[in-house]
Amino acid sequence: MTSRAPTQGISVPGKPVSVTIAQDQNALLASSDPQLAANKRLVFDWWREVLAAARVEVAEKYMHVDYIQHNPNIATGREGFVQFFSTRPRQEISSTIANLVTIVAEGDLVVFSFRRELPDPQDPTKQYTSTWFDMMRVKDGKVAEHWDYGTK
Repeated sequence: MTSRAPTQGISVPGKPVSVTIAQDQNALLASSDPQLAANKRLVFDWWREVLAAARVEVAEKYMHVDYIQHNPNIATGREGFVQFFSTRPRQEISSTIANLVTIVAEGDLVVFSFRRELPDPQDPTKQYTSTWFDMMRVKDGKVAEHWDYGTK
């Protein structure tokens, strides 16, 4: 079986395949379905502005009031989300999302995959790359639900 992700260097049987970050994130937003393209753009902008840049003052623009958060470290509801992220320092709004590999949309769901570096279980002095996922549900043109790995 081969990976659909572009690889860096040579793939060696029995060794992990390196995960490659998308070079053109705007290309990931395209879709032949205008609704899927709109959902991707909404979630992409929400992630860049509200999550990554901690611009909670624009949360209402992007998030459904009944927002559901599946990470146990963050209270559900838009207000719980705003409370959590208002403690983080504001950042400049980037035109890209760090470590983004791809975006997939189907129906009302948008999935982001990210490159993550983790300690090698065989040798903790080394790192390996893996892929982590976040999934968001869109309702009425706003982010209504978010699933993630919930470790922090």
